Amino acid sequence: MAQEPGSQTVNRRRTKSVEQSIADTDDPDTRLRKDLNWWDLTVFGVSVVIGAGIFTITASTAANLTGPAISVSFIFAAIACALAALCYAEFASTVPVAGSAYTFAYATFGEFVAWIIGWDLILEFAVAAAVVAKGWSSYLGTVFNFGGGVTEVAGFELDWGALVIIALVTLILAMGTKLSAGISLAITAVKVSVVLLVVAVGAFYIKTENFTPFVPSPESGQGGSGTEQSLFSLLTGAEGSHYGWYGVLAGASIVFFAFIGFDIVATTAEEVKNPQRDVPRGILTSLAIVTVLYVAVAVVLTGMVSYTELREAETQNLATAFSLNGVDWAAKVISIGALAGLTTVVIVLVLGQTRVLFAMSRDGLLPRQLAKTGQRGTPVRITLIVGFVVAVTATVFPIGKLEEMVNIGTLFAFVLVSAGVIVLRRSRPDLKRGFRTPLVPLLPIVSIIACVWLMLNLTGLTWIRFLVWMAIGVVVYFVYGRRHSILGNRARESTSPVA
Repeated sequence: MAQEPGSQTVNRRRTKSVEQSIADTDDPDTRLRKDLNWWDLTVFGVSVVIGAGIFTITASTAANLTGPAISVSFIFAAIACALAALCYAEFASTVPVAGSAYTFAYATFGEFVAWIIGWDLILEFAVAAAVVAKGWSSYLGTVFNFGGGVTEVAGFELDWGALVIIALVTLILAMGTKLSAGISLAITAVKVSVVLLVVAVGAFYIKTENFTPFVPSPESGQGGSGTEQSLFSLLTGAEGSHYGWYGVLAGASIVFFAFIGFDIVATTAEEVKNPQRDVPRGILTSLAIVTVLYVAVAVVLTGMVSYTELREAETQNLATAFSLNGVDWAAKVISIGALAGLTTVVIVLVLGQTRVLFAMSRDGLLPRQLAKTGQRGTPVRITLIVGFVVAVTATVFPIGKLEEMVNIGTLFAFVLVSAGVIVLRRSRPDLKRGFRTPLVPLLPIVSIIACVWLMLNLTGLTWIRFLVWMAIGVVVYFVYGRRHSILGNRARESTSPVA
């Protein structure tokens, strides 16, 4: 017998239909309020994307990996993001449910792959929030002229600045998504103004000789050997991935961190009044805005100061370029903008984390009690738990270079979402799609290739850490998630013999 498009089927992959995913959003105990429009989503996208990348990673990557060619690295990363963004836009308009890539994978590849991608997103958002919270703490010290929000207690360094921002963000999110959007809008206006100031003022200090050589020759003795070099350069037998075109490619994989966030817009789809129209518009608009700003800042930064001079500087961030040119007042303004900017980044990262965990809990793959929503229509329990875990991580543990872990996790999600568009087009051509990715299957295939390419240009050590985290996730799924899955329980009940 032919199966109805929306029916629950008993299959090994435990694929959850789009109709069932949407129907589950009507559960009064786990219902999210629909308060957002496309402008709110654009603000979320811009507020999370313009943050650590533009204020810190841009300078350090130009100094140590790419030289002036960092603008090319940004363009490479932006192209990969744009391709994935088109795929996200179709999925989010077709399946307007919290959880983003996790929910999309459940509808196309089945429960196990959905769990893997959900576990992957937990890593992405949690580590990213901790990394950015530490950056916020550092800029706090710069703005108020002290050593940063770190103190030593019983021989351990505790980052109380990171604790402060995570606690504040958790409180805001627990009070409601619309409030978070309003606060993000106000702060985003400040940091975008600062970015525009950087471009306008910095343009007067550009020296054309700083752009030569545009792609510096590879230099020995700059590190990047063994598992610390990119996997691509390791596989091809190169000596390292610092400078040269290997450096530009590795730089694209690093500055990709600067674009992370537009995918979080998709996690709020369930809270949007008109998701079919507004989610794609919010994703694509925010990505277009930040790409223009990033490339402009990269050109100004590398024109203001030589990459070799920047490499030798004690600190490597956007403010450093202005300080080296004697524009100290601008350096101070940039630090204030960075502090504001990183605040909204933490807000949206923690928001994305809570929505993914909310979706997984509602499906029973994590304790379902966590998915309960409060009077304000927000998952308060999950928000408080996420806030606590991220606060402890950022306060106690040294983060180091873990931003690369965020990159590989995000790129992995992009690969599955891009592949999912092809699968869902073939398996469910009848679905109403508010936005259709053009040139399917060609564009999603190119998106997959671009994302895998960027993954190969991350370090071998990052790959090892990622695979270990995924292995832990597989164990957790078979120990808990598979046995408590609501979809699995429904399937077992439908096939059990009637007494």
